[in-house]
Amino acid sequence: MNLWNANDLAERFYSGKSRALHGSHLTTGHRMWSTFPHLRPIATIINDSLNWYGRDDYGGAVHDVIGTRCDPYTNTLLSGGQYHHCCHSNLTRALADETGLSLREAEAHVHDVLNVFMCTGFTRDTGQYFMKASPVRVGDRLEFFAEIDLLGALSACPGGDCSTSHSSDAATCHPLLVEVYAPQNGALNGWEPPRSSGYNGSHGRKLPDGD
Repeated sequence: MNLWNANDLAERFYSGKSRALHGSHLTTGHRMWSTFPHLRPIATIINDSLNWYGRDDYGGAVHDVIGTRCDPYTNTLLSGGQYHHCCHSNLTRALADETGLSLREAEAHVHDVLNVFMCTGFTRDTGQYFMKASPVRVGDRLEFFAEIDLLGALSACPGGDCSTSHSSDAATCHPLLVEVYAPQNGALNGWEPPRSSGYNGSHGRKLPDGD
């Protein structure tokens, strides 16, 4: 899943900082932070039906911010093939179609993801990233509160459980439902969207007068 500020694509989900602040896998109560110079929470997870899974004996957990996304470049590197329906390409096409940007322009905004429902971790002996079959079942959900106006894109990984192939038309994929709700009247009384970082942007240099 990718998330952008609906009014400024340059502000988008920052998986690395979210990982640094909350850990390798996100769940209820964790926040999804945006890129510099904003660094503000753009969404907060309020319900995770897979909370029960926790961390398994192999160190695996769900909803990771450690993997990137399957992409055509890695597929070409590994196999020499041209595969166009991996998550990176799916997200690129979706953003281009929604915004009218060219594929090249849209691709520049596609970023490291929240791997919703994926079960992942690091091997204990070599520290390598692994993926295993997800515990998700029909009806499971991840709900979050949008802290700002968001544009989102979601791709059902064509690798299935990702344990056998990087990208494949043979893997079993299942549709993902996205629902957007409005808050009840009065529910947000007194609430304000989070502001961008208060850092002055000088990076140790004197700013011109007026800045």
